[in-house]
Amino acid sequence: MLLSAESITKTYGTRVLLDRVSFYLEPGERVGVIGVNGAGKSTLLRILAGAEEPETGCVTRFPNVRLEYLPQNPEFAPGTTVLEQVLLGLSTDARALAEYEAKTILTRLGITRFEQRVEELSGGQRKRVALAAALARPCDVLILDEPTNHLDSEMVTWLEEWLQRFAGGLVMITHDRYFLERVTNRMAEVDGGKLYFYEGSYEDFLRRKAEREESARASERKRQSILRREYQWVMQGPTARGTKSRERLERYEALKNQSGPTERAGLELSSVASRLGKKTVELRGVSKSFEGRQVLRDFDCMLLRDDRIGIVGVNGSGKSTLLNLIAGRLSPDQGEVIVGETVKIGYFSQENPPMDGETRVIDYVKEIGERIETVDGVITASQLLEQFLFPADVQWSPIDKLSGGEKRRLFLLSILASAPNILLLDEPTNDLDIETLTILEDYLETFPGAVVAVSHDRYFLDKVARRIFVVEGDGRVTPYAGGYTDYLAALAERRRAEKKAEKPAPKKEESRPSAPKKLKFSYKEQREYETIDADIAALEEQLADNQAQQSACGSDYVALQRLQEEQSQLESALEEKMERWVYLNDLAERIAAQ
Repeated sequence: MLLSAESITKTYGTRVLLDRVSFYLEPGERVGVIGVNGAGKSTLLRILAGAEEPETGCVTRFPNVRLEYLPQNPEFAPGTTVLEQVLLGLSTDARALAEYEAKTILTRLGITRFEQRVEELSGGQRKRVALAAALARPCDVLILDEPTNHLDSEMVTWLEEWLQRFAGGLVMITHDRYFLERVTNRMAEVDGGKLYFYEGSYEDFLRRKAEREESARASERKRQSILRREYQWVMQGPTARGTKSRERLERYEALKNQSGPTERAGLELSSVASRLGKKTVELRGVSKSFEGRQVLRDFDCMLLRDDRIGIVGVNGSGKSTLLNLIAGRLSPDQGEVIVGETVKIGYFSQENPPMDGETRVIDYVKEIGERIETVDGVITASQLLEQFLFPADVQWSPIDKLSGGEKRRLFLLSILASAPNILLLDEPTNDLDIETLTILEDYLETFPGAVVAVSHDRYFLDKVARRIFVVEGDGRVTPYAGGYTDYLAALAERRRAEKKAEKPAPKKEESRPSAPKKLKFSYKEQREYETIDADIAALEEQLADNQAQQSACGSDYVALQRLQEEQSQLESALEEKMERWVYLNDLAERIAAQ
């Protein structure tokens, strides 16, 4: 046993998030924690990690168990560099052992400026630095709150493989369903203050949850049947109540006072959209650059009235820029964006707009409209909130009382209720629970307008997209037909064809059995192994010198552009060296083990 929590209770205002729940973690267990936003998932993880105290119960970490925790909103020591933050708190000996691992993980997560101060990073970069800090330190228990947020698809795949190799115990919250399916072997659902456990992967959870709910409904049907029979017995004839069996009356009262299973309303918003004419949005010869870096080059695109486009690419390649150009938030350097007269765009951005924390939830929706027109008729703001999993008691609470995920859901509600006919979704799966995501996907299937979504969530893209646009980062945008899995298959086929075209025809040789060769360094690899540490250090010094020169440039934009190009080349070279360092050290260990 690595970790245990016994009879944990936690309330937030009048809401009971955790009601005498218990949790146990064994070595090798990978537990995925799921539940609707605001159910108490992050609270459970904070309590397990020791970052928050329960009101009742206790958490026990067994002797010598080392734990690392990635919070949903990590905090950083002011003035520290990226590398210092990752290694913070480690002893001198431990830092020396962890430094190369830290640099390798940071590079994999797209962070290569190790001496940059953390306060200069974007929110997504800070989350990746915090993830690197959790992964780089030796530990027995990993507790991760939304580790896939702010990662591109390649990073998610790498993290998936890393966690599959992790030998300790893992507890994590994520709404990436493919990630859950491939990494976890046990699920824990937070629902109504209780914890429900399911052995197996996410697919096993779906099946067993359906079985549990059907069993609960069957028990409730039986209870109601017995209640009707007992009620008839209680009410029959003029015989005084006192002459009836006291025990049977007590059983009847107890049965009547039992509560049945809660049937939560689903998010079932009927299509809300303005009329869309024949003319939608067209991009003609659009180009866009930032500080000399080409993000889009001569890009043409015509949105069809019922288009479903998924946009993918590495972080920083220009995915959000493309959305902002379509939305009119950015102007192209060249070309034009033509928008039809009937177009009404709804933009679900990565960041929530400012929300007055003192405003009540229902008043926030009433600002859009007291009554909202749908294809099934008119519904009130309160009914709409009910459909979005905001019960009556929450509707009259101030927005400040909502969790981060609930605020995200409220923002989504405001976008859909405003009746757009073109939806732009920038990372819509970040911070939304699986239940909301599932119904959003179903909603988008019947949405009468066009949908363009930037997402790293492979499941979401497979469910929604009919076309994939890959923003390559050098100005090119490559289209693929189908969802994300179709794109991967087409990409793999293209790479196989390119490799086959480059490969020379093999020479025919007489086959003969040969003894297995012992692993050894080639002369070139041996030399490289001996000098690679110095090469990495030299590149890091050059990067630091480059950044110092940029700081001193002031308004000399010509010099600044040259230095930024040089920085990009140095970062690429450093990433390549770090990859090579990992390979050579792994080879050295295998040679030594022969």
